[in-house]
Amino acid sequence: MCTAVLCVTILLAGSMPALAASGRLPLAQVRAALGATRGFDQVAISPDGKRVAWSSSGALFAGVVTGSQAPRRFRGCASDCADGDFAWSPDGKQLAFLTTDAAGQAQLAVANAHTGTVRRLTDVHGPLASPKWSPDGTRIAVLFTKDGPMSPGPLNPLPPAAGVIGSTSYEQRLALVPARGGALRSIGPADLYIYEYDWSPDGSRFVATGAHGSGDDNWWIADLYTIDARSGAPKKILHPVTQIASPRFSGDGTRIAYIGGLMSDESITGGDVYLVAAGGGAATNITSGLRASVTTLTWNGSRTSLVLTELAGGQMRIAHLNAETHAHRVLFAGAETLAANLLDGIAPGDSGISLARDGTTSALIRQSFTRAPEVYAGPLGKWRAITAGNVKLPHILTRVQSIGWKSGAFAVQGWLLYPHGYVPGKAYPMVVIVHGGPAYASYPLFPSGAFAWDAELASQGYFVLEPNARGSYGEGEAFTRGNVKDFGGGDLRDILAGVDAAERTVSIDDKRVGIFGWSYGGYMTMWALTQTTRFRAAVSGAGLSDWLSYYGTNDIDTWMTPFFGSSIYNDPAVYAKSSPVNFITHVSTPTLMVAGDRDAEVPVTQSYEYWHALRERGVPTQLVIYPGEGHLFYKTSDQNDVSQRLVGWFDRWMR
Repeated sequence: MCTAVLCVTILLAGSMPALAASGRLPLAQVRAALGATRGFDQVAISPDGKRVAWSSSGALFAGVVTGSQAPRRFRGCASDCADGDFAWSPDGKQLAFLTTDAAGQAQLAVANAHTGTVRRLTDVHGPLASPKWSPDGTRIAVLFTKDGPMSPGPLNPLPPAAGVIGSTSYEQRLALVPARGGALRSIGPADLYIYEYDWSPDGSRFVATGAHGSGDDNWWIADLYTIDARSGAPKKILHPVTQIASPRFSGDGTRIAYIGGLMSDESITGGDVYLVAAGGGAATNITSGLRASVTTLTWNGSRTSLVLTELAGGQMRIAHLNAETHAHRVLFAGAETLAANLLDGIAPGDSGISLARDGTTSALIRQSFTRAPEVYAGPLGKWRAITAGNVKLPHILTRVQSIGWKSGAFAVQGWLLYPHGYVPGKAYPMVVIVHGGPAYASYPLFPSGAFAWDAELASQGYFVLEPNARGSYGEGEAFTRGNVKDFGGGDLRDILAGVDAAERTVSIDDKRVGIFGWSYGGYMTMWALTQTTRFRAAVSGAGLSDWLSYYGTNDIDTWMTPFFGSSIYNDPAVYAKSSPVNFITHVSTPTLMVAGDRDAEVPVTQSYEYWHALRERGVPTQLVIYPGEGHLFYKTSDQNDVSQRLVGWFDRWMR
């Protein structure tokens, strides 16, 4: 069905041969199938374009782009170590990568790409990340957090609070290691936390994003620096007006490109492309007005040519951008996710495609809702599959539809997942899944692993709607900024209009529509119940109920200022009008809440507040706290428990 406001694309896949052909699928079997997917974390093509390396579940491999030579696995230890986070040497003969030692500590190692011989270069204590070779191949740079107690990032579980709060800060610094062996040397000031970096073409300096103070809390206010590779002296070259990511030197080293925009999570990138002179000065937006969100950028070996990955509505694109004329040309587009690295399997990371020196040979990970991830390599848009680890996987989803609708001044896109065993004309229940962020999107990712709740619900006979409401990536920066100072306003109207659009498209029982979300999606779930009675049941994961108490108790409060325009202490009213707890007397919907007790992004107390209010008012509710878990859950037992409770709650109240 296609109306004037519904532009539809159908994606089809084979059925799930190991499971029932119709009706609900056994949830335990679905979870097992989701866990059987071989995930790919990173891919990189060698500079000469002849070889491609990839990492998968702690294992590192390299194979040839053309030919039938079997891939080689590189091991940093004899057994039981995790290998990944790697980079090719400039001559393509070696791979620098991170490997874990006997204590589980990451160490830097180098492998000979032809013989497989591995040398370990470091013996340090503290997280390492992002190895990059110097252009002359003599040094390897890494990000190093000396004596850090955990991997940086607010998604990870927060250590228990003790002692004088705020008295200890761990800086992630640039460090250099001689490629032939030698001591690791940290450079740059000790109080400057570095997030991302890139070598200059002559190897004399770095460009980096950095901020003073807590690393987890200050990514949103990071500045742009150059850092001398010998002395470590920093020079601030830009104080941006937006969040910044992916700084990259041009081929001649005279200027720097980066992605700037309203971004709510580190490494989940979207925005416009900016240019700034390498010596500093004003930045220029060279994609202003683009109806897409740029997710990654790569210089194509020159001063003028950039290759971008972009999210545009329901498609990911690869595009060429001329840095001089600003001419933009789409090279490839598809309803799939393209990435050279993936963040926790839920979003493209900071590298969209890996380009060889010729500027056309490339490597990437490709996947869609109905096509499992594999590594591909070859000329841009003419890739061939290098791996075949998932070709025999059963498919949970058999039909997914991209739908579009109007909401106010905006065109909105979303995904509609069909229930297993779908019978045309039969009325089905539907669950709306609101993504996190809010500057994020529901990407066309193959359902796998712990967070494929949409596929699980579809397997149990539910339609699932995943709206990319205003505030999301995919329609340009103005759309992403559409919920600034208006959380729960226009974005909720977009979601409700999406429910209407879905009901015009297929047969959905309007009396059996539920809502679920995690993080910002958890907040939107809590908020929606205070504004409408349309939802029959609700589940909130790591949700947020009260901006005032949240502001004072979370570990990443600086992210809110760009969205609300001020600190809560200076303008409490703009926060109060979007706080679910202030409208809690309107809620009558049965609500399940789940949260981790070590969540740094959204403290568990936010779920306690909402649960307490609903319990006092006699609204059916349940709160489940998972010990030792952070913002994302990593224990298999907890992941399985959430899935069972999620399906069970909707079954109880919507069947």
